[in-house]
Amino acid sequence: MTKLRKLAIAALLATAASGAMAQDPLDIVFTVHSGASNTFWQAVQKGYEDACAKIGATCQMVYVQTDGSIPEQVANMEAALARSPDALITSIVDNTAFDDVIQRARDAGVIVIASNVDDLEGAAGNARQAFIGQGFEPAGYGLARAQWANLPAEGPIHVLVGVSGPGQNWSETRALGITNYIDEMIAANPDRGITYEKIDSGLDLAVVADRVGAYLSANPNTNAYFDTGFWHAGVAGVLRDRGVPPGQVLLAGFDLVPIVLDEMEAGYIQVQVDQQPFMQGFMPVMEIYQSKTVGLAPVDINTGEALVYPADVPAIREMSEMGLR
Repeated sequence: MTKLRKLAIAALLATAASGAMAQDPLDIVFTVHSGASNTFWQAVQKGYEDACAKIGATCQMVYVQTDGSIPEQVANMEAALARSPDALITSIVDNTAFDDVIQRARDAGVIVIASNVDDLEGAAGNARQAFIGQGFEPAGYGLARAQWANLPAEGPIHVLVGVSGPGQNWSETRALGITNYIDEMIAANPDRGITYEKIDSGLDLAVVADRVGAYLSANPNTNAYFDTGFWHAGVAGVLRDRGVPPGQVLLAGFDLVPIVLDEMEAGYIQVQVDQQPFMQGFMPVMEIYQSKTVGLAPVDINTGEALVYPADVPAIREMSEMGLR
């Protein structure tokens, strides 16, 4: 994009923002599949609130009481729709559960943007207008490929993959990307004895620590554990308590929450994928006010599959402390 074009767009958005501030504030609701204690979503909420402040919008972020509860999230969306908001932002963790309420929202003229998680069929599977978030399968594949470089070059390999939210789009698709890469390694190395297993690992640090810890006790040949969230940080604590040195069982997963950064610095987590949570909260709001004020249709934004290594932690920690990562 040329510098002139960037300046023109900036001027247009500034004019739109000032127009939005002069009119009645936009009413925006963001419903998610997570509980409020999930540290990842705090960065999303900061991005959301910062964007809402910039345009003077009235905004509410609604969490579920039980982490991952689809019925609770649907109920929250129904309650949001009942107040006739200008826009609804939501995470679509199931391919069918949200179809009806989102279609009714669209029929009522409510702007709907998916953030963080999308229907697996995208716009073909749900009436949402855009998705702002990560490409989960490529992210899982890239994570497995990066961690594979840290595994032994010879001999058998056994890998455990934790499906943190069985049946939920984000977790299943990340796991698929991970296992797709492992399947390629099995095909390319038929005599090495490369194997893997998937388990329901859970959505809580303590639960994941217990389940994966028990698995490692029963399967001491395990070389690496992949989590589809950040809960492998709990497994690092198990390894430390057992006197297992960093790197003996490799750990990798998603998101740059503080406990993950700690375990990366300690050497227990070798590689992590970032999906820019601040952007997932900020950009949907920007797209909503562009749609409302200058008629620009919401568009998909891939927030990335950036790989992060221990050497990157100091710079990232500074941003994490600011609530941006």
